[in-house]
Amino acid sequence: MAEHERRAAPPDPADQAKLRALSSPLRLRILRLCRFEARTNKELAELLGINPGTMLHHVRTLAQTGFLAAEPDRAGSRGSREVPYRATGLSWGASMPNGSPVLVETFLQQIEGLHPDDLDVTWLGLKMNAATKAELEERLYSLIAEFKDRPADPDGETYSLFTALHVDFNPPRGPEGSESR
Repeated sequence: MAEHERRAAPPDPADQAKLRALSSPLRLRILRLCRFEARTNKELAELLGINPGTMLHHVRTLAQTGFLAAEPDRAGSRGSREVPYRATGLSWGASMPNGSPVLVETFLQQIEGLHPDDLDVTWLGLKMNAATKAELEERLYSLIAEFKDRPADPDGETYSLFTALHVDFNPPRGPEGSESR
């Protein structure tokens, strides 16, 4: 094999920019807030308690990478020009290598301050072979995708769904009832 065939293709700058855009819990929260309703930079800054200048940087990053789309300008409260943004849905299929820590941090930020009655959590230990695990993952993904693709209920409330499937450190028992190491 020739030397040039062994080298990996250089990373695509557009793909790298998308990865960086999704590497921030704040940006993921912006996308969630813009999923069903277009919001301006000022509205987002107020909702998330962020300086408007800082928010503008994050909104521009998401817009430049295609995760947010600007809607027609509208007049602000003092006659200023405001640009509302809506999430494009592009993040749903976006690759996020090593993105799990960002998603977990985003989830923790989203639930901070919620009353325990407003959070429905299930935790379950399973013992599965590779085929059963693949079936579970496929069925969960299909169900979630089905609900994602449904039109929003006009009279509905907004909810967030977070799922995590991970290896559980639960070693088998060793001989004579002791834990194996």
